[in-house]
Amino acid sequence: MIKIKRVYDPPSPDDGIRILVDRLWPRGIRREDVKIDLWMKDVAPSNELRKWFSHEPSKWDEFRRRYGEEIKGSKALEQLRDLIRRYQVVTLLFSAKDRERNNAVVLRELLSEGETA
Repeated sequence: MIKIKRVYDPPSPDDGIRILVDRLWPRGIRREDVKIDLWMKDVAPSNELRKWFSHEPSKWDEFRRRYGEEIKGSKALEQLRDLIRRYQVVTLLFSAKDRERNNAVVLRELLSEGETA
């Protein structure tokens, strides 16, 4: 099972392994104050794509397409797939305010496609 959750939300016992999937460390959080099992910067969008998107809802569809192209076939995505095979529950953590339009949503879509393939 792949869940997504804001890194600012409190951890839950049913989160399983908690993986931060942002390139930048979340603002206002000290590393010792948050439960993160793994930080996978390399599955995050490139700096160029992240800056271009800038969390503008009007760019969401194009962001999903570009990010999908950018990450598909990458070593980092394969490493994440391996973790999902190993653990029953994986929670992808993100820091964006928008819970509906962020890189963790796209990753979950891509990873779910891989489960059925």
